[in-house]
Amino acid sequence: MSDEIWPMPGRPAPDFRLPDAAGVLHSLADFAGRWLVLYFYPKDLTSGCTTEALEFTDLLPRFEALGAAVVGVSRDKPASHAKFIDKHALSVLLLSDPELAAHNAYGVWRMKKMCGKECMGAVRSTFLIDPKGMVRQAWPKVAKAAGHAAAVLAALADAAGA
Repeated sequence: MSDEIWPMPGRPAPDFRLPDAAGVLHSLADFAGRWLVLYFYPKDLTSGCTTEALEFTDLLPRFEALGAAVVGVSRDKPASHAKFIDKHALSVLLLSDPELAAHNAYGVWRMKKMCGKECMGAVRSTFLIDPKGMVRQAWPKVAKAAGHAAAVLAALADAAGA
Protein backbone atom coordinates (compact mmCIF):
# COMPACT_ATOMS: atom_id res chain seq x y z
CA MET A 1 0.00 0.00 0.00
CA SER A 2 1.24 3.45 -0.87
CA ASP A 3 1.83 6.23 1.65
CA GLU A 4 0.06 8.60 -0.74
CA ILE A 5 -3.30 9.65 0.60
CA TRP A 6 -4.52 11.69 -2.36
CA PRO A 7 -4.84 10.89 -6.08
CA MET A 8 -1.48 11.55 -7.67
CA PRO A 9 -0.94 13.04 -11.13
CA GLY A 10 -1.24 10.42 -13.86
CA ARG A 11 -3.85 8.42 -11.97
CA PRO A 12 -7.61 8.32 -12.54
CA ALA A 13 -9.62 10.82 -10.53
CA PRO A 14 -11.98 9.17 -8.05
CA ASP A 15 -15.64 9.36 -8.97
CA PHE A 16 -18.10 11.30 -6.85
CA ARG A 17 -21.85 11.87 -6.78
CA LEU A 18 -22.76 14.94 -4.76
CA PRO A 19 -25.61 17.47 -4.63
CA ASP A 20 -25.26 21.15 -5.42
CA ALA A 21 -27.01 24.02 -3.61
CA ALA A 22 -30.30 23.14 -5.35
CA GLY A 23 -29.99 19.41 -4.58
CA VAL A 24 -29.07 18.42 -8.16
CA LEU A 25 -26.59 15.54 -8.19
CA HIS A 26 -23.28 15.86 -10.04
CA SER A 27 -20.65 13.21 -10.75
CA LEU A 28 -17.21 13.09 -12.32
CA ALA A 29 -18.79 11.72 -15.52
CA ASP A 30 -20.72 15.00 -15.93
CA PHE A 31 -17.39 16.69 -16.70
CA ALA A 32 -16.05 14.09 -19.16
CA GLY A 33 -14.46 15.68 -22.20
CA ARG A 34 -13.50 18.90 -20.42
CA TRP A 35 -11.04 19.99 -17.78
CA LEU A 36 -12.19 20.07 -14.17
CA VAL A 37 -10.75 22.06 -11.30
CA LEU A 38 -12.02 20.26 -8.20
CA TYR A 39 -11.21 22.14 -5.03
CA PHE A 40 -11.97 21.13 -1.47
CA TYR A 41 -12.36 23.74 1.24
CA PRO A 42 -13.15 23.59 4.97
CA LYS A 43 -16.28 25.71 5.47
CA ASP A 44 -18.71 28.09 3.78
CA LEU A 45 -18.70 31.76 4.81
CA THR A 46 -15.27 31.68 6.47
CA SER A 47 -12.55 34.14 5.58
CA GLY A 48 -10.10 31.93 3.64
CA CYS A 49 -12.85 29.93 1.96
CA THR A 50 -14.61 33.11 0.89
CA THR A 51 -11.36 34.50 -0.55
CA GLU A 52 -10.78 31.29 -2.51
CA ALA A 53 -14.37 31.10 -3.81
CA LEU A 54 -14.32 34.77 -4.87
CA GLU A 55 -11.02 34.36 -6.70
CA PHE A 56 -12.25 31.26 -8.54
CA THR A 57 -15.47 33.14 -9.39
CA ASP A 58 -13.54 36.16 -10.69
CA LEU A 59 -11.34 33.94 -12.86
CA LEU A 60 -14.14 31.60 -13.98
CA PRO A 61 -14.45 33.14 -17.48
CA ARG A 62 -10.75 32.46 -18.04
CA PHE A 63 -11.08 28.88 -16.80
CA GLU A 64 -14.09 28.39 -19.08
CA ALA A 65 -12.16 29.85 -22.04
CA LEU A 66 -9.65 27.02 -21.51
CA GLY A 67 -12.47 24.44 -21.44
CA ALA A 68 -12.58 23.95 -17.68
CA ALA A 69 -15.30 23.79 -15.07
CA VAL A 70 -14.54 24.87 -11.50
CA VAL A 71 -16.21 22.96 -8.67
CA GLY A 72 -15.83 23.49 -4.93
CA VAL A 73 -16.61 20.79 -2.37
CA SER A 74 -17.14 21.05 1.38
CA ARG A 75 -19.02 19.22 4.13
CA ASP A 76 -21.59 22.01 4.26
CA LYS A 77 -25.17 21.15 3.38
CA PRO A 78 -26.82 22.44 0.19
CA ALA A 79 -28.72 25.15 2.12
CA SER A 80 -25.43 26.52 3.47
CA HIS A 81 -24.00 26.56 -0.07
CA ALA A 82 -27.06 28.48 -1.26
CA LYS A 83 -26.47 31.16 1.41
CA PHE A 84 -22.75 31.32 0.56
CA ILE A 85 -23.50 31.68 -3.17
CA ASP A 86 -26.17 34.35 -2.58
CA LYS A 87 -24.14 36.39 -0.09
CA HIS A 88 -21.06 36.60 -2.32
CA ALA A 89 -22.61 36.25 -5.82
CA LEU A 90 -20.49 33.14 -6.49
CA SER A 91 -20.65 31.57 -9.93
CA VAL A 92 -18.60 28.45 -9.22
CA LEU A 93 -20.50 25.23 -8.64
CA LEU A 94 -20.45 24.15 -4.98
CA LEU A 95 -21.13 20.54 -4.01
CA SER A 96 -22.09 19.16 -0.62
CA ASP A 97 -20.29 16.17 0.90
CA PRO A 98 -21.52 15.79 4.51
CA GLU A 99 -20.90 12.03 4.40
CA LEU A 100 -17.23 12.69 3.45
CA ALA A 101 -17.32 10.24 0.52
CA ALA A 102 -15.43 12.54 -1.86
CA HIS A 103 -13.28 13.97 0.94
CA ASN A 104 -12.05 10.47 1.76
CA ALA A 105 -11.68 9.40 -1.89
CA TYR A 106 -9.48 12.43 -2.55
CA GLY A 107 -7.60 12.12 0.76
CA VAL A 108 -8.49 15.59 1.99
CA TRP A 109 -10.13 14.55 5.28
CA ARG A 110 -7.06 14.39 7.48
CA MET A 111 -5.68 15.09 10.92
CA LYS A 112 -5.11 18.82 11.40
CA LYS A 113 -3.73 20.93 14.22
CA MET A 114 -5.90 23.84 15.26
CA CYS A 115 -5.16 25.96 18.32
CA GLY A 116 -2.68 23.34 19.50
CA LYS A 117 -5.22 20.50 19.31
CA GLU A 118 -5.37 17.70 16.77
CA CYS A 119 -8.66 16.96 15.08
CA MET A 120 -9.92 15.59 11.80
CA GLY A 121 -10.88 18.17 9.21
CA ALA A 122 -10.88 19.14 5.56
CA VAL A 123 -7.47 20.21 4.29
CA ARG A 124 -7.75 22.84 1.56
CA SER A 125 -6.75 20.92 -1.59
CA THR A 126 -7.22 21.20 -5.34
CA PHE A 127 -7.08 18.70 -8.19
CA LEU A 128 -6.73 19.51 -11.88
CA ILE A 129 -8.46 16.73 -13.80
CA ASP A 130 -8.03 16.38 -17.55
CA PRO A 131 -10.81 15.70 -20.09
CA LYS A 132 -10.14 11.93 -19.85
CA GLY A 133 -10.65 11.90 -16.06
CA MET A 134 -6.97 11.70 -15.09
CA VAL A 135 -5.44 13.81 -12.34
CA ARG A 136 -2.93 16.11 -14.04
CA GLN A 137 -1.87 18.14 -11.04
CA ALA A 138 -2.61 18.10 -7.32
CA TRP A 139 -2.26 20.71 -4.60
CA PRO A 140 -2.77 18.44 -1.55
CA LYS A 141 -2.31 21.19 1.03
CA VAL A 142 -2.92 24.75 -0.11
CA ALA A 143 -1.09 27.01 2.33
CA LYS A 144 -2.84 30.27 1.37
CA ALA A 145 -6.22 30.72 -0.26
CA ALA A 146 -5.27 34.12 -1.66
CA GLY A 147 -3.65 33.72 -5.08
CA HIS A 148 -4.34 29.99 -5.32
CA ALA A 149 -6.95 30.30 -8.10
CA ALA A 150 -4.46 32.20 -10.26
CA ALA A 151 -1.84 29.49 -9.70
CA VAL A 152 -4.35 26.82 -10.75
CA LEU A 153 -5.28 28.85 -13.84
CA ALA A 154 -1.61 29.07 -14.82
CA ALA A 155 -1.21 25.31 -14.39
CA LEU A 156 -4.33 24.69 -16.49
CA ALA A 157 -3.08 27.01 -19.25
CA ASP A 158 0.21 25.11 -19.28
CA ALA A 159 -1.43 21.67 -19.23
CA ALA A 160 -3.99 22.64 -21.89
CA GLY A 161 -1.25 24.06 -24.11
CA ALA A 162 -2.77 27.53 -24.15
